Amino acid sequence: MLEVNNRGISIAEAAERTGVSVHTLRYYERAGLVVTTVDRTAGGRRRYQQLDLDWIRICTRFRATGMPIRTIRKYAELVRAGRGNEKDRLELLESHRSDVLTQLAELQESLELIDHKIDVYRGRLEAGDADQLWAPRA
Repeated sequence: MLEVNNRGISIAEAAERTGVSVHTLRYYERAGLVVTTVDRTAGGRRRYQQLDLDWIRICTRFRATGMPIRTIRKYAELVRAGRGNEKDRLELLESHRSDVLTQLAELQESLELIDHKIDVYRGRLEAGDADQLWAPRA
């Protein structure tokens, strides 16, 4: 991973490095998800610093786990507020972790069903009687 120089990088390069679109970067900023004020050139163009990219990656990971935008915004607000709210941050993260663990358990159950179905199909194909598998009749 390349480090960002002191002048920062453009929004296009930030999008490339973080794996999100330019539109998403602008949205994250408008939605209050970014914890710093993104630097701007004299011409008003955004210049992202390493801290911005690191934070965007955190937001992206949170979203990938199903964390709602409002919860990411709340977490960002707590981080921006600085020291003294660490217990609130911990509670937010622990609550989300619990949600993720529930999702993982549900996914594991679904994966077990898929694995079972794969085993059935493999077994029937190997036995030569796959045509006996259930199929809806019209």
